[in-house]
Amino acid sequence: MARLADILKVISHPVRLRIIEFLEEREPVSVGRLREYLDIELSLLSHHINKMKDKGILQSYREGRKIYYSLSFTQITKIFDCMEQCDLDDIL
Repeated sequence: MARLADILKVISHPVRLRIIEFLEEREPVSVGRLREYLDIELSLLSHHINKMKDKGILQSYREGRKIYYSLSFTQITKIFDCMEQCDLDDIL
């Protein structure tokens, strides 16, 4: 349960949710393309990517000078599908 709590904690940040959403449809994606999409500083993007890699959410590979990222397990997006199907207004 502790690992699950750690993963949920990491993905709960709005920027990280956007990264997951973007990668779900377009993986693998270069850091440059992620940065363009998110419109944030590279240092901030690196911080979020490293947090997600540390928990095993993202994986990467290098091709020349570029680093590409993808989801380590695409099933993580099922969490979002489940939440979208719930009527959260009734719960909250």
